[in-house]
This record gives sequence, structure tokens and C-alpha cells, in this order.
Amino acid sequence: MRQIVLDTETTGLEPAAGHRIIEIGCVELIERRPTGNNFHRYLQPDREVDAGAAAVHGITNDFLADQPRFADVVDELLDYCRGAELVIHNAPFDIGFLNHELKHWQKDAPAMDAICSVTDSLVLARRLHPGQRNSLDALCKRYGIDNTQRDLHGALLDAQILAEVYLAMTGGQVSLHLGGDEHVETGLRREAVRRVSVPRGQLRVIRPSSDELVAHNARLAAIHQASGACVWLAPDDAAVGTATG
Repeated sequence: MRQIVLDTETTGLEPAAGHRIIEIGCVELIERRPTGNNFHRYLQPDREVDAGAAAVHGITNDFLADQPRFADVVDELLDYCRGAELVIHNAPFDIGFLNHELKHWQKDAPAMDAICSVTDSLVLARRLHPGQRNSLDALCKRYGIDNTQRDLHGALLDAQILAEVYLAMTGGQVSLHLGGDEHVETGLRREAVRRVSVPRGQLRVIRPSSDELVAHNARLAAIHQASGACVWLAPDDAAVGTATG
């Protein structure tokens, strides 16, 4: 199973208002393991970054001036993502921008969600934690994931953090320690399994009295007579029970 955890940063909030993508960050997971084969590009948007957006991600117009345009990286991006499952927090936002960029590049270009399946981790988080805050920062706090480097948003950094959050949400423990020297990685964090030793005393055996044994055997004989077979009766006892019935 190949999954791509994806995030974008943009010049503003609405592609319909002409806003563009300025950063794409992707983290590849195969069978829930990070491969290190990540995709990260800054993009020249051919427009100014809104002040409100710049305050969130800190990416300036001067920094973007000599970056490639979307058309310069689109083939590489599509080859990287094609056929994978995209994991995105608030997927409609990022997919909307990606599809807008694709149509801006070629009017007949396929939509991103037509060449990839999409999982919205925000929808998943709301299902798991209804009525609670489910922002990326809130989920990091809930699952004990270090996000202290996240002073500003960044597409690759946020994708890396989201990968940890997603693995925690969908698998709980994300690594297994099997004893000895064998260690199996299943995610981005290592957590050893601790075995809890429970002290157990010797079981107490209470043997039946002679009166209880007589009553028990009489009950089994009655079952045998009524049903024609009682699996708890020895053959000799069954014959005696039938003869005396």
C-alpha cells in the first residue's frame, strides 16, 4: 500500500479569486513505513502573497521570485502521486488548489482526485474525536507528537507531522518490539511493548461432599433417561441409571 501525505501552502484562501500554490510537501509511506522518498517544491505563483497568508507560513514574495512555476514541476508531481492514496488534512482545500493549478496548466488535465484516491484526515479525526478540536496542533497534543518546530506552517514540515498523526490515529501504537534483538518498525515513532507481570496464587480446589456427589449422579441419570444419552455419565453409571429408572 503506497500512501502520500500531502500539504500545500498558498498565496491566499480561494483559488477562484486567483490565488495559487507556492509550496507542495509530500511524505511517502509504503505499508505504513516512511521511505524518505519525499517530494518538496516551492513555486513562483506569478502574483503577490496576501499579507494574511504570509503571516501564517512566512513565505515572502522575494523568496519565491526565482522559484520554478507549477508547469515546471507538474509532470514530476503527477508521476510521483499517480495511483497512490493521498492523505490530506482538510482535503477539499488542497485538492481544490491542486485541481485549479492543473486546469491552469492544461484545460484537459485530469483532476488530482481522479488519478489518486484521497483520505481526509480531518474527517477521520472528527469521527474519532467528535466535539473536540481536531486541528493538526490539537491532534499533536492529543497523541503526544512533537510539533515544537512548527512556529510557522510549512508544507513539508506539516506533511511530516501529519504522517505521524495519521499513523497514530489509524494504528495506535506505531512500532512493535518483539523481544530479543528483533525490532519491527511500522511508523515514525518507536515505542517498546511492555509486558505486565501479574502475580497469581495457587488455585484452590474444593472437592464435593458425598451428598453432593450422590445428588450430582442422580441428576445426570435423570438427564440420561430423558434424552437417551448423557455425555457426562460413564457407560456403567448410565446402565445403572436406566435400570433403576
